[in-house]
Amino acid sequence: MARGSGPASRPHRGAKRGRGSAHSSRGGRGGHPRRQVQDVDDRRPDSAVDEEEEAEADGPTDESGEEEDSGPEVSIDVPVAMWDFDHCDPRRCSGKRLARLGLIKELKVGQRFRGIVVSPRGTQVVSPADRDIVLQHGIAVVECSWARLDDVPFGKIASPHERLLPYLVAANPVNYGKPWRLNCVEAIAAAFYLTGFKEYADHLLSKFGWGEAFWKINEVYLEQYCQCNTAADVAATQDRIMLELEESYQQSREESAAGYGGDLLVENPNH
Repeated sequence: MARGSGPASRPHRGAKRGRGSAHSSRGGRGGHPRRQVQDVDDRRPDSAVDEEEEAEADGPTDESGEEEDSGPEVSIDVPVAMWDFDHCDPRRCSGKRLARLGLIKELKVGQRFRGIVVSPRGTQVVSPADRDIVLQHGIAVVECSWARLDDVPFGKIASPHERLLPYLVAANPVNYGKPWRLNCVEAIAAAFYLTGFKEYADHLLSKFGWGEAFWKINEVYLEQYCQCNTAADVAATQDRIMLELEESYQQSREESAAGYGGDLLVENPNH
């Protein structure tokens, strides 16, 4: 997708900077929380959370993704796992669909995972520097509802490698076009993209009718993140992207306001 086009061309109202909740930090520099990027609904960072709500009219309508890519099967040679708290509608739950397809392993509460875990408890973003961890131990997510995030015992599903995701836009039909609001499969795919396993990410997304749209919407962002070396680099790139989006949005608003004001000065031919 061309730069500046599509749902991400204008920052979502939740993309503005400011203070958020205790869960709102999406990355870190040197172990210190960086300036936060907010989102709606308590400004919490996405951790592969699936919403329990109706699909929006401006996006695809079937998150179950019954349409599948007919291309060759890809063997994912690293562990892919999730802690599933059964908060979500099974018909819309991307994690449950992956489980039915045998593409993800379900973990029990208290069971430790040694790979990358996408979690609100993370203090730094996923980056290319995490590639060796993924190669050896894989990726896991927490499958739960945004509305019940505080009920999740994150202390019992800890990992030595908890991570956040940088700015990305959802393509799933429940939150289509919304920044940060990725579901389970999108979060796993994003982590694979960011660590250099694009083939694995594409394979998982191919199991959903809307899956290809995730790459198209986020390609310009993912390619920039993948050129980074460290989590600090990814965080800095995200800050730059957010600033550019905000500036573009403000410029668009100013141009629209100027055009509207100019129309008021045109003589009314009916008088």
